[in-house]
Amino acid sequence: MATSVSSSKLSLFFLFSFLFTSTLARNSPSPTTKILDVLASLKQTQHILSFDPQISNGFSKSQPLFFNSSSSSGSAFSIPLHSRGSLRKTHHVDYKNLVRTRLDRDSARVNSLTTEVLLAVNGIRKTELKPVVTELEPEALSTPVISGMSQGSGEYFTRVGVGNPAKQFYMVLDTGSDVNWIQCEPCTDCYQQSDPIFNPSASSTYSPVTCESRQCSYLRQSACRSGKCLYQVSYGDGSYTVGDFVTETVSFGNSGDIKGVALGCGHTNEGLFVAAAGLVGLGGGPLSLTSQIKATSFSYCLVDRDSAGSSTLDFNSGLPADSVVAPLIRSRKVDTFYYVGLTGLSVGGQPVQLPPGFFELEQSGNGGVIVDCGTAITRLQAEAYNALRDAFVKLTPDLPTTGGFALFDTCYDLSSRTSVRVPTVAFHFSGGLSLELPAKNYLIPVDSSGTFCLAFAPTTSSLSIIGNVQQQGTRVSFDLANNKIGFSPHKC
Repeated sequence: MATSVSSSKLSLFFLFSFLFTSTLARNSPSPTTKILDVLASLKQTQHILSFDPQISNGFSKSQPLFFNSSSSSGSAFSIPLHSRGSLRKTHHVDYKNLVRTRLDRDSARVNSLTTEVLLAVNGIRKTELKPVVTELEPEALSTPVISGMSQGSGEYFTRVGVGNPAKQFYMVLDTGSDVNWIQCEPCTDCYQQSDPIFNPSASSTYSPVTCESRQCSYLRQSACRSGKCLYQVSYGDGSYTVGDFVTETVSFGNSGDIKGVALGCGHTNEGLFVAAAGLVGLGGGPLSLTSQIKATSFSYCLVDRDSAGSSTLDFNSGLPADSVVAPLIRSRKVDTFYYVGLTGLSVGGQPVQLPPGFFELEQSGNGGVIVDCGTAITRLQAEAYNALRDAFVKLTPDLPTTGGFALFDTCYDLSSRTSVRVPTVAFHFSGGLSLELPAKNYLIPVDSSGTFCLAFAPTTSSLSIIGNVQQQGTRVSFDLANNKIGFSPHKC
């Protein structure tokens, strides 16, 4: 009798469990997904290795693109924006080595950005520091799409005129730094660039900045010689530029010129800046180009990291009407960085479980999330990354896994697939709006044989960074006048 009762109870238990599970399954929404075109991604990895800029001449094909201006002041203008591969052919014959080089340089940049915040929070001035001498290998200097070394190089270039009469130069764009600079004759030590070195004596508007000027006082590392201001910008990997701090005329295609822009005329320059003549700082500090030209807004759209195509950098163009808008937050400690009001993440349409206010920027300057065009891979605090990764892995049980690669710990062998359906990854912002990412913006190839990895990485720093892999194909607009950031897909 006891056995019969136990069996009945067991049967009822299994029946209840089945009914409960079935009801739960019916009430739970199916995960949202995106299609990843595996075949197209692998073809592109092979194309970028064989791409020859001299034959393709991608620069001549680009056309400036304008959007309706919503700014109340300032004229809107637009200039072409190109990946590094459009300038210089890669010497890497293996895509895996190319990716490894990119990731090594990306890590150096991230270390520098997080150190910048750490120094500011602790009240340490850069003048108290000395650059670290680092041996740089020439083979690491030419890759088509890399975020550059630390805090001074991005992977996208634009054509800028310097001097009067104007000479055209390919310049790196960087939202993570402020000081604009260009290599100048006479060169004590200059790296190789695509254009001739800028000759100050050939420009009628070249003018040294005095030591007493406000522009000189804004520099974090400066010196004085014969009443003239000298500058030094050093980066976390040992790269640096040193020279005279001057004002010059800067022009943008047919959009006119701007006189009196403060920039560094570098006579001694070392680092991973190869191909570019210098750097255009788009940060939020007083010496950035955006601050100096009093831009009310600027935006860019980054083409695919392995593409030879181009897009545009726009000034004073306002936010496209279909933008996913989020708050632009400024730090009292570091005025360079553009922080965004990120409230959370989701995978497959389901929120990633994190404590409330996890991504908030603290009064101390710790925490927060910045949008950076020079960092490639999005970095998340370890707790957020682990939760995101675990949610993604849980929803991809049918994808064949493989070993990790460099800073990636979640990779898949998709060599036998032409396309796959993967869970949607989305950013959620203050105000309730969300940005769903295309699959190719978070599952990327690391070789040409079919290994794809989840393109996020953990950081031990309190600072999180939305990198350019996640920004690809989306126009990112910085409305400086109204403290907003807009994300508008398919506006390249």
